[in-house]
Amino acid sequence: MYIFLDEVQRVQDFQKAVDSLYVKKNCDVYITGSNAYLLSGELATLLSGRYVEIKMLPLSFKEYVSAFPSDTNIDRLYSDYIQNSSFPYALEFTRAKDRRLYLQGIYDTIVLKDIVARRRFPDIEMLQSVVRFMFHNIGNLNSTKKIADTMTSAGRKISVHTVESYLNALTDSFILYKIGRYDIKGKQHLKTGEKYYAADIGLRYALLGVEKADAGHILENIVFLELLRRGYEIYIGKVGQAEVDFVAIGEEGVEYYQVAHTVISADESTLQRELSPLEAINDHNPKYLLTADYTPFTSHNGIKQINVLGWLLKTPRQPYA
Repeated sequence: MYIFLDEVQRVQDFQKAVDSLYVKKNCDVYITGSNAYLLSGELATLLSGRYVEIKMLPLSFKEYVSAFPSDTNIDRLYSDYIQNSSFPYALEFTRAKDRRLYLQGIYDTIVLKDIVARRRFPDIEMLQSVVRFMFHNIGNLNSTKKIADTMTSAGRKISVHTVESYLNALTDSFILYKIGRYDIKGKQHLKTGEKYYAADIGLRYALLGVEKADAGHILENIVFLELLRRGYEIYIGKVGQAEVDFVAIGEEGVEYYQVAHTVISADESTLQRELSPLEAINDHNPKYLLTADYTPFTSHNGIKQINVLGWLLKTPRQPYA
């Protein structure tokens, strides 16, 4: 028998029921949940070493493109992908109004029903202000103190402790993902400074609109999710005073990624700015510069410059050129 229990964390004492089903013969149990609380506490103790966790993400760009087999305009599809949402059911809507209502429903379910109900936060408006702030600052280095100080100076007084509680709740509910920093030369994790990325850029557009959207940080968010989808352990790289967007640790070792929407400039200063952190790394692990520019496959002293949309459409380990 196959038993599927959806959003099981909403049922009181579900851990005991799952454990009792698990020990029955000829019985496969599948449980789903929309936050990190599912495998915490008593269930983790009862089923320790006896379950396999499968983490789910919204559609990749490659999966999204596959839904439009007759459309060969990849640039337009990418624009639709980030604005219309990567949540699978968003593909069912043809009207922008209906899609916005769908995304608003997802947001309300996560923030109001999941986070507020479970954590019992008293100030919903403040929580939503933190969400908007984080969505506006995806890809920026942040700390709880910096967030609290910025919001307080903008007229929304909030403590560091409250910001920390809100961010923990948002990452536990998978609306945000947090990555820390890694000192490449010192080979050690750093305790200060982290970045946050949104689970879905379409949700970000639904909340903030299209104005002041940083194309570079949005592209960085998409690359982060793709690296996560491909099974990498991801960090921000620090090499001296420079920063590498992603240190990706996979089964075949370490890879370095720098992401820029464009590196085309009259004096090539933008290209050099993006290459310099990678050039400062002394090891021989693969280094990639991903951009939206349509330029021939290029190698800058071993650093491979690749069109990011082509990279997103390829499967892992598939050669780029």
